[in-house]
Amino acid sequence: MELSIHALPILDSTKNMVPQVTRCSVNYHPTIWGDHFLTYASHAVEVDVKMGQLLQQQKEEVRKMLVAANDQPSQKLNFIDAIQRLGVSYYFESEIETALQHIYETDYDHHDDKANDDLYTVALLFRLLRQQGYSISCDVFNKFKDDNGKICESLIGDVRGLLSLYEAAHLRLRGEDILDEALSFTITHLESAAPNLSNFVQEQVIHALNQPIHKGLTRLEATRYFFFYEQDDSHNKVLLSFAKLDFNLLQKKRQWKLSEITRWWKELDFAKKLPFARGRIVGCYFWVLGVYFEPQYLLARRMLTKVIALTFIIDDIYDVYGTLEELVLFTNAIERWEISAIDQLPEYMKPCYQALLDVYNMIDEEMARKGRSYRVDYAKSAVSLVLIGYKQTICD
Repeated sequence: MELSIHALPILDSTKNMVPQVTRCSVNYHPTIWGDHFLTYASHAVEVDVKMGQLLQQQKEEVRKMLVAANDQPSQKLNFIDAIQRLGVSYYFESEIETALQHIYETDYDHHDDKANDDLYTVALLFRLLRQQGYSISCDVFNKFKDDNGKICESLIGDVRGLLSLYEAAHLRLRGEDILDEALSFTITHLESAAPNLSNFVQEQVIHALNQPIHKGLTRLEATRYFFFYEQDDSHNKVLLSFAKLDFNLLQKKRQWKLSEITRWWKELDFAKKLPFARGRIVGCYFWVLGVYFEPQYLLARRMLTKVIALTFIIDDIYDVYGTLEELVLFTNAIERWEISAIDQLPEYMKPCYQALLDVYNMIDEEMARKGRSYRVDYAKSAVSLVLIGYKQTICD
């Protein structure tokens, strides 16, 4: 990316002169995606009916296994953990809540004596309950302290347990000293053990040290966990098949939706109308997908992708190309949110202003259907405040 500054002649009709206006330009690299996603035509392709039927069938099988009574809560915890890490927990939110609530309220320690002293299971219990919002005390780990109040050195050889404790420690609260110690302890000994582990376990440890579950994107992490889970001899075949099928079906739907958004962006023709600005529509969609990956947030993804993509354009107008006088006009137009304000703008700004109004009109229509139109005013106010801040930064 290179920044260049050049002067352009701008006609001043009041003085019949052509003053020189200094503008900047940035040579942003073009998007690597090009028109790739235009090949996925959503109007011409439908989800395979048989795959959809199989998905529903396997979903019901998984649900039955999840709600089935189990005398060993440790097995239920492992099943819930697999469902979450495979990225399909959004199908079973109420069932997972019910199962964890039952485990929490019936005092887990009294149900599975073997698991009571198993570091892996205790740490898994702690992590699943705490991330679900239950007030579970870090005192459950006191049994793993030695006489000096330190974590027992005998645990060093339990790589599976250390890995589970490492993940649990990322959910610690301020003042939970044992979890502060646990994080340091597990990192030290997992790093030390990694070179001597089997390739499969070593890969899990290295990935966890670089990207703990708590800091990962659910759907992205699921792609890696598919491999780890499949290599586990105790994996549930139905669950694994269901998770893969769900992933593939959603991937198709995302490709088709991204085709629609890419087509919208291409029709705006900003590449020609605003060549100084970044076109990052696919990147914006991927970013939003990390926030709203569940199918029910389809509308939120579409709205937020378009808003962020236009924000990139506006940011480059303010940071790179626009003069102070032009930016004042654009900021005033945004504060008005009226189509009539477009007549006061320079020609190059008009397509962006029009696109912004169109997107927020679309959002307004969608929110009106849901009885939530009042939210759009807050969104517009937020945009106005951002641009006022942009302008103030330039003025300063």
